[in-house]
Amino acid sequence: MQDYFFTLADALQAQLQGGETLLLAFDGEDSDFIRFNRARVRQAGSVTRRSLALDLIAADRHSAGRAQLAGSLEQDLPLLGCLLEDLRTQRAHLPADPYLNFATDDTSSKTLVESELPGRAAALDAIMGATGALDLVGIYAAGAVYTGFANSLGQRNWHVCESFNFDWSCFHATDKAVKSDYAGLFWDPDELQARMQHAQADLEIVRRPPKTIDRGRYRVYLAPRALQEVLQMMAWGGFGLKSRRTGQSPLNRMLADGLHLDPAVDLSERHDRGLEAPFTSEGFAKPERIHLVANGTLGDSLVDARSAREYDIGVNAASEWPASLDMAPGSLDVGDVLDALDTGLYINNLWYLNFSDRNQARITGMTRFACFWVEGGKPQAPVNVMRFDDSIYRMLGENLLGLTRERELLLDNGTYGGRSSKSVELPGALIEGLNFTL
Repeated sequence: MQDYFFTLADALQAQLQGGETLLLAFDGEDSDFIRFNRARVRQAGSVTRRSLALDLIAADRHSAGRAQLAGSLEQDLPLLGCLLEDLRTQRAHLPADPYLNFATDDTSSKTLVESELPGRAAALDAIMGATGALDLVGIYAAGAVYTGFANSLGQRNWHVCESFNFDWSCFHATDKAVKSDYAGLFWDPDELQARMQHAQADLEIVRRPPKTIDRGRYRVYLAPRALQEVLQMMAWGGFGLKSRRTGQSPLNRMLADGLHLDPAVDLSERHDRGLEAPFTSEGFAKPERIHLVANGTLGDSLVDARSAREYDIGVNAASEWPASLDMAPGSLDVGDVLDALDTGLYINNLWYLNFSDRNQARITGMTRFACFWVEGGKPQAPVNVMRFDDSIYRMLGENLLGLTRERELLLDNGTYGGRSSKSVELPGALIEGLNFTL
């Protein structure tokens, strides 16, 4: 695949005219997919996808386009040659781009991420063996994702990562279900079995008569999947340089008023995790780590190529939204979470989150799936759907009681246009006095 991409790059470079620069960004995958419903295989297949984006530059004008490829030089080169001519024609009618920015230093690289995935049959056997009598619906996706960059200045970059993601729910009745997942680079059937058993234990609680609680403030434990939803809201403009400079960040009060989060909150963009390519589509190399929040204090921004040009600062990210978010662990053992919670809500999932007051970093959302009422450190009953409304400054600041020592790697299960390579690695969070409004 690497040779195929670089051969395309060399052939297109030979077609350039005087003063032109060409950027090429390649992405593709070889993926297996298995869809389950009622614990039976309903659809199984594989996807082979190749895509190439071209950006043709002359001085400060450029025109970009993309083509889906067949994987054959005989078929793809004529198609790309026509696209190149179309871009040249379009460019003549486009205005100058004041924020055009691309790498001119040769930072060529090759990265093959270590992994160990099962064959499709072995994965299927492990899943079916662990499912038992559960009413399970879900999707398994696994395989290699390819990312490449080349330019007519001689730079060549290549990245390959193989990963798996099994995302499933165990259904009880009406809206009562337990959602689980198992994802990563190294497959372990025993870990899958343990997660399935944990889901089955949660399902036994879900089967109990549900409890409706009054509005008010409650101590809660947010499992990593629920905490991920909160951090996604925080990341919605919270870490990008552009949103900070234009006053659109929900974390503006950390900049303007000196507000801070609990010192235990430490957030980084971990480009060295390996799932994402270590280079951007403009050819800039990404640093291994960017400290976004350190000891509860707002740190560095994510800076993409266009913001870097606008504000005269170095590029450190492909976009200004985290793609490999990492939250440092705390000191609370997962096995002690229920005792530490004592009486309150154990929340596995949240959904439908949005800002209720963006300027105050105040967010609202709903509980989802397995949300349990706990008394004396013992789960008592599933809780009917609740809405919370509270600020990030309270949740991860003055009201944060602790983070778990154990963390969970969560891979984005998106497949729109291709398998996503975004990920987060998070602990769970014990929070005092989360505000529930209905």
